Amino acid sequence: MRTIIIDDEPDNVKLLTLQLNRHCPQVEVVGKHTSSLDGLNAIQTLHPALVFLDIEMPQMNGFQLLERLGSIPFQLIFVTAYDQYAVRAFRFSALDYLLKPVDTVDLIAAVKRAETATQIQPQQLDIMRQYYAPGQTDVGPTRTTIARRMALPHASGMVFVETSKIVYCEADSNYTRFHLSGGEVYMVAKTLGDVQEVLEAGDFVRVHRQYIVNLSHIQKLVKGEGTYLLMTNGTSIPVARQQKDRLMERFGLF
Repeated sequence: MRTIIIDDEPDNVKLLTLQLNRHCPQVEVVGKHTSSLDGLNAIQTLHPALVFLDIEMPQMNGFQLLERLGSIPFQLIFVTAYDQYAVRAFRFSALDYLLKPVDTVDLIAAVKRAETATQIQPQQLDIMRQYYAPGQTDVGPTRTTIARRMALPHASGMVFVETSKIVYCEADSNYTRFHLSGGEVYMVAKTLGDVQEVLEAGDFVRVHRQYIVNLSHIQKLVKGEGTYLLMTNGTSIPVARQQKDRLMERFGLF
């Protein structure tokens, strides 16, 4: 895979090049650039199959560089310093990323995913831009709410859904089923724990080891031998005893 690395920190470029040369023999690094403008020109002339791209850079950040390109006929792996909001944004958009300093095991896995990944969709970048503003350090709308849309990669492709239309999520071993208000169900190769980490920044709460619910889709709370929720799509969702307090805190049900 012809590969270009774009990062404004020279040490990061050197280290990533060394890791790729040692552990990813299928990768050929054909360009290493600490200037986003030089990186843009290299992509346009060298036509790589894979690009490692930093987000926050002078002159042009990663998103601005991609906008200048228009289409993205290559695989893309973002490389960024840890930021919980950036990580959540990557998960919403289903774009691949690595955290600095790059772990070798994670790098090998990311390259393997890139070898078989489908072409990046413009909607994925739209979701990423919507949720994460590079360089933003103050608390604002993008920092306190979840994205309005979410990319769900599944067996037959990828679908983009409004988070408001997710009624509940259901665990199925290492997979999660997303149940939407229109009756659609999508199986995604993520654990419910992964989904919880992303969605609970908004109007979602885990009420059971097997379920996360959208608070906006709770129609009724029913108490009896076991407490359960009646959702707007008619589904009954059990509430675990230890989760009642969390539900009360989030929604004031009790």
